[in-house]
Amino acid sequence: MRYLDTKHERDSAKITALIVIIMLLLLFIVGPPYLDPPEEYGVAVNFGNAEVGSGNIQPLQPVKSQPNPINKPTKSQQKDVEEITPVKTSSPSENVITEDNAEAIAMKKQKAQAEARERAEAEAKAEAERMKREKKAAEERKRKAEEAKKKKLDALIGGVTSSDGKTSGGEGPGDEPGDKGQLDGNPYAPSYFGGSGPGMGGVGSGLGGRGGATKRIYKQDCNETGLVVVKIVVNRSGSVIEAKPGIKGTTNTNPCLLEPAKKIALSHKWPPDPNAPKRQIGFVSINFDVSQ
Repeated sequence: MRYLDTKHERDSAKITALIVIIMLLLLFIVGPPYLDPPEEYGVAVNFGNAEVGSGNIQPLQPVKSQPNPINKPTKSQQKDVEEITPVKTSSPSENVITEDNAEAIAMKKQKAQAEARERAEAEAKAEAERMKREKKAAEERKRKAEEAKKKKLDALIGGVTSSDGKTSGGEGPGDEPGDKGQLDGNPYAPSYFGGSGPGMGGVGSGLGGRGGATKRIYKQDCNETGLVVVKIVVNRSGSVIEAKPGIKGTTNTNPCLLEPAKKIALSHKWPPDPNAPKRQIGFVSINFDVSQ
């Protein structure tokens, strides 16, 4: 196979050779510096064979040195040294210092434990006081809320907080004076309704918080007896807008009694009350007799 046959191949070869030469020159000119011999790491120590020396010329061969004579003590000197050398014993002062240190360490430890207990007791006491204050504050808020609620109800229905109210009268099916119900109840709630009324042919009604009502009496077309209970819906002006006779409590469901009972219920009229519900539910009970 032949190479560099065409002009392009020859030009490519020239350019490649030029680039290689430039790279080699750059490596030699701006390449990383180096030391010959390379720099050693660590601490350089002068070579020798003695701990002492003098002069400015470093010998290349070991230097002969004269050993220093060591004067050994004689037997009598050794005996004197042994007699003079005292025997090391623990002195009482050292024992006292050691005992004092141990006692001081124990006292410091006890003091630290006592301080830790005092801190824990103080923290527990502070936490108990904080919880007590929070509980007391919650009870006070609850008491104030109940008082405000009672005052609001008192202003709404005319004095229910005590028996020494500013208004007289009351409401309920009993014979004793007072206002039957509970303080946090709804004054318009149909929680009870009136009885059948005194005597034969009596009419009783119940509508919470609206007082007494006026009505008309309609006679039956048949000779029947019995009690008819009518469910009524009253608007704020006091008029009955709906009436459903024969609900629970009715003893005679004869249509000749239900129709006049419905007419009597629709004829009821209570005093207007703008604070009453838009549709207040109540009850009317009519006790029919054969003479009616």
